[in-house]
Amino acid sequence: MNKFLFALLFSVIGTAALAQVSKQSRPALQKSVPTDSLSYLTPRDYIIGGVTVSGTKNLDKDVLVQISKLNKGDKINLPGEQNAAVVKRMYDQGLFDDVQLNVTKINLDTIFLELVVVERPRLSRLHITGIRKGEIEDLQKKLSDKNSKIVNENLLSTTTAIIKKHFAEKGFLNTTVDIKQRQDPGDANSVILDVAVDKKEKVRINSVTFEGNTAFSQKKLRQYLKKTRERRWYNVFGSRKFLRDKYEEDKDNLIEKMQDKGYRDAAIVSDTVTKHNENTVDVKIKIIEGHKYFFGNVKWSGNAQYSTDLLNKLLRVRKGDVFSEEELNKRLVGPTPNNDDVSTLYLDNGYLTYSADPVQTRIYNDTIDFDIRVYEGPQYTLNRIILKGNDVTNDKVVRREIRTKPGQKFSKSLLIRSTREISQLGNFDEQKTEPKPTNVNQADGTVDIIYNVVEKPSDQIELSGGFGGGQIVGTLGLTFNNFSIKNIFNFKEYKPLPKGDGQKLSLRGQSSGRIYQNYSFTFSEPWLGGKKPIFFSFSAYTQLSSTGQYYAKSDSRYNNLRINGVGVTLGKVLNWPDNYFRLNYSLNFDHYNLDNYPGYIFTNGTSYNIKLTQQLTRNSLDAPIFPTTGSNIQFTVQGTPPYSLFNNINYNLPPTQEQVYHFVEYYKVKYDAQWFQKIYGKLVLMSQIRFGFLGEYNSSVPASPFERFKLGGDGMQSYQYLQGSDIIGLRGYQNFSIVPIGSHYNANTNPGSTIYNKFTFELRHPVIASQSATIFVLAFAEGGNVWNSFDQYNPFNIRRSAGFGARVFLPIFGLLGLDYGYGFDKIPGIPGANKGQFAFSISQSLNGGFN
Repeated sequence: MNKFLFALLFSVIGTAALAQVSKQSRPALQKSVPTDSLSYLTPRDYIIGGVTVSGTKNLDKDVLVQISKLNKGDKINLPGEQNAAVVKRMYDQGLFDDVQLNVTKINLDTIFLELVVVERPRLSRLHITGIRKGEIEDLQKKLSDKNSKIVNENLLSTTTAIIKKHFAEKGFLNTTVDIKQRQDPGDANSVILDVAVDKKEKVRINSVTFEGNTAFSQKKLRQYLKKTRERRWYNVFGSRKFLRDKYEEDKDNLIEKMQDKGYRDAAIVSDTVTKHNENTVDVKIKIIEGHKYFFGNVKWSGNAQYSTDLLNKLLRVRKGDVFSEEELNKRLVGPTPNNDDVSTLYLDNGYLTYSADPVQTRIYNDTIDFDIRVYEGPQYTLNRIILKGNDVTNDKVVRREIRTKPGQKFSKSLLIRSTREISQLGNFDEQKTEPKPTNVNQADGTVDIIYNVVEKPSDQIELSGGFGGGQIVGTLGLTFNNFSIKNIFNFKEYKPLPKGDGQKLSLRGQSSGRIYQNYSFTFSEPWLGGKKPIFFSFSAYTQLSSTGQYYAKSDSRYNNLRINGVGVTLGKVLNWPDNYFRLNYSLNFDHYNLDNYPGYIFTNGTSYNIKLTQQLTRNSLDAPIFPTTGSNIQFTVQGTPPYSLFNNINYNLPPTQEQVYHFVEYYKVKYDAQWFQKIYGKLVLMSQIRFGFLGEYNSSVPASPFERFKLGGDGMQSYQYLQGSDIIGLRGYQNFSIVPIGSHYNANTNPGSTIYNKFTFELRHPVIASQSATIFVLAFAEGGNVWNSFDQYNPFNIRRSAGFGARVFLPIFGLLGLDYGYGFDKIPGIPGANKGQFAFSISQSLNGGFN
């Protein structure tokens, strides 16, 4: 009874209180009050008359109303779960530090609400410490999208995750990140995040072990993990850092390699990466090898164009061979090193839509039978050849190098060859030259080919200063590799000179005041007349070297040299033995005037050198700057007229020096060859052989004082000996320091030798390969020597050296090189000619690299 009375009394009091509130609230509340202030004893339904938002600084009020789901005209029961749900919904956005739902007015059954929010601060900037400036800049780029974002737990956690991932990719797996907030003094609602980064030490791999392997040794399985290598001194090319993404790639590669050896069921059961110590981890991989499988019977279906015998010959798979799905697919669809796969056979004969599906028809014991189902499709003929991207180079210059012509059958090999020829022009980025078949028309059997090219700067400038012969020598060289002589008088085409016709114009000057001057001019046209690939070149030069500025002619220290020369070259591409061969003929005239000048066999007099040169070359390199496959071979025969046969000089009597050398006579043979081959990954081996011989027509006539071979040093044409000698570099030795046995002249008086040979092995690895620059490093071992007669000649008695270096190709400067070599053999009479030597080189001749 007492409980009942108490409840009744409470109900009466509560009703009176609500009535009082309602009475005070009608017609309106004087100020907003929280919805929770309404009586929970008597909740009631209201119609939402309107919603306002206050407290916002950056957020859109209408969007916040939509998020709250408080729509005008909807019913809402207050107080109760609905107002609590609105507040929770707003907090869930992660945008606010405080949210309140207030009542601003109640009019009968209509209620007006107010959302009062306090926005969370926004990120003003990140202040990163603990790492280098360059690393901070890299992180700032990755985190730039965080600026002006709301600072909440999500932003803090994603920022931490991005930083840790960034350094984990570089091998820093133990990186720690500590983030603290402080108010930005310039903005009351913004904060600065102080991010302290500690990379710790790089985490390296202590050991890699395998479990479950019987057919494969631990060593062999480790070799299959190219990027996950143990911490050993001999792992030069392995990263030895533990990188999670590379590790996952290596696991896939491991299985592929095992399957390639016939273990088609090979799989990884489990793998663990455990901490060995603070800076190293141990990797353990458990594998299943399964059975080793072999090829069984191979059957062909659908091949109408080519016989089964021919296809089997190209497939090179015999019953009993170790099963390799990768090798099978490679021989069916390519690519193979020599393009001797089945795919090339079909694609070279127009079968553009060729496909082959090797179906396993029977597996018994350890043997797998196959049915290779071939779809030959129709033969396609080329319709249009489309060229895109040559904004500077004229269409004709590119099109004449393209081997695919309208009306021909589609040919994969000609497509590849055309790409190579375009890259050999030197005007386009060879990495981005992309031929693509398009508009395949099955109805009429035609297809178009689009060659997409990207122009790159091809003009080069050489501006340098050097020290030699006790003087400072300045050099200015300009080479325009895409010149257009037909527009020489069309000044609208000057950019800064007319371009686009693939011609080459080279201007070069060297000077050291009146002591030394040299000027040269060369113009070449690869397609003389524009109809056929007939190469034409014209060159002229003049050189002066003299000490007359300092000494009178009567002084023994006085000397003077003047050389003038002109030359013309004609060449053509041969179609036999194949169209990689080129034959060139050159006619040159050189005039020498020496007055007490050292460095040649004779020092005083006038001499004429009229020479005819025939050069046979074969260049199949895949790229002009950093070749990876192919060869470049040059065989040169050069000679003068045999004047001694008809000049009426009696050589039985001692002739004068003027008689012997007025018209020099000789014949000369040179052989230069390079071969390039991929060794491992991007590592390339370059092998080179060089040989030269200067001969005599008449044993009574001394060997020519010119065209001799000078060996040693960087191979650059020293200004004192710019013309009249073949300069051959031998790194690790001083310039021109290699002299025949028994000779004791030094570099300044070295007249050169009549025989030389040289051998080089060079390992190259690219660092950067892009349109703007190509950089590669190298290690070399080479040897060479010179002789003056075949009686002394011994190709195995050579001066040896080894070292390392780098090459940088910049389109505007050409190919720049820096090497350090150490010569292993002492040079008699020249102390220190071997030992360690730096060699700097500048070469604008990319094809061949014989400089």
